[in-house]
Amino acid sequence: MSDLFQSAGLTPPPQPEGFKPLAERLRPQSLSEIVGQDHLLGEGGAIARAVERGFLPSLILWGPPGVGKTTIARLLAASVGYEFQQISAVFSGVADLKKAFEAAQMRKNQGVRSVLFVDEIHRFNRAQQDSFLPYVEAGVVTLIGATTENPSFELNGALLSRCQVFVLKRLDETAQEKLIGRAEAHFGHPLPLDDGARETLKGLSDGDGRYLLTLIESLEAMGFEAPLNSEALLQSLQKRRPNYDKDREGHYNLISALHKSVRGSDPDAALYWMARMLQGGEDPLYIARRLQRMASEDIGAADPLSLLITNAARETYEVLGSPEGELALAQAVVHMASAPKSNAVYTAFKAAMKAAADTGDLDPPEVIRNGSTKLMKQLGYGEGYIYDPDDPDGFSGQNYFPDGMKRPQFYTPKGDGHEGKVRQRLEYWAELRQKKQAAQKR
Repeated sequence: MSDLFQSAGLTPPPQPEGFKPLAERLRPQSLSEIVGQDHLLGEGGAIARAVERGFLPSLILWGPPGVGKTTIARLLAASVGYEFQQISAVFSGVADLKKAFEAAQMRKNQGVRSVLFVDEIHRFNRAQQDSFLPYVEAGVVTLIGATTENPSFELNGALLSRCQVFVLKRLDETAQEKLIGRAEAHFGHPLPLDDGARETLKGLSDGDGRYLLTLIESLEAMGFEAPLNSEALLQSLQKRRPNYDKDREGHYNLISALHKSVRGSDPDAALYWMARMLQGGEDPLYIARRLQRMASEDIGAADPLSLLITNAARETYEVLGSPEGELALAQAVVHMASAPKSNAVYTAFKAAMKAAADTGDLDPPEVIRNGSTKLMKQLGYGEGYIYDPDDPDGFSGQNYFPDGMKRPQFYTPKGDGHEGKVRQRLEYWAELRQKKQAAQKR
């Protein structure tokens, strides 16, 4: 809570220890007490090496909520003897930045280095982000920005080039167990949970240490004595909505996971990622549109039924809505993940588009032009055209590409599923075409 006051430039009111949130009471007092980020803070970690050298570069801490970004920033500044100043991009504007830079310049003149910690730095617009550049370059401040969003998308390239980006991880089971142990030591007794409920508690936190401690604090306030099982715990604590922003990186990561699971022929994983998206509040029609894309891109002619099924699934959802219509999407996902895969049509189309761009000034051969007028017929349009159904083989073998253009091959069917039969048919026609065109030349 004190972080929010400091970010807004306010002094938090004094509070008795018992009134502080549990997460605040158990806030780490040294970098060694940080859990779950050993890849950065443990022996040989990138941040640990910087601290050992006594020099702190400007950096961006990118990670999900509740993994210690603010605490790490404060302890890093203390560990190298820098003055720590905190602002929030949510509450601060140009005037606040100007004051922070002026204060840092005064400290620099006195031989004191400063860390300016900017929480939610991605909330600053590009002009505000640019304002950091001269002060970072001149060494007036060492910038530490914290963000839950992908810096590649949300931060200026110029600012990113002057900062190192460190990725913080969601707290794993080991890290969560350490936090639970600290809470139990603080309260002086074990949590009233059986083994299954303890695992459920960790699952409810979704790797967010602050939220885990909030859940523990709520559980402690309820005064349970007999151990709860998972069902009783879930009745007592409210599970929060999954962390999922439909217009940000989480959205793209999950649709990518769904797409690659379908492509990788794993129906179980595909169902899981679709369920994650639906629980996160994703529009089912967006998923339906993406399934239609997958049917054309990754399955194609190997299983033409997939495109029909995805179209039907979308129509079914539009008629039934949620949750009944979501079952049709699940059916489409399972069918496609289980179907043979081929990107031959997708690859052929891209190649054809490139060839069309390169040879767009070539006319169709006269034999397949439309001779609909007397003049056109006098010019030879349609002369010699063979109607394929009338051919004894049902295949004329005529050239349908522009005269003088070397015949390309865009579509190369794979041997799986329906395309296996298509491949045999095309190979037969290719051989027959060569024979008939050779006979026509004689």
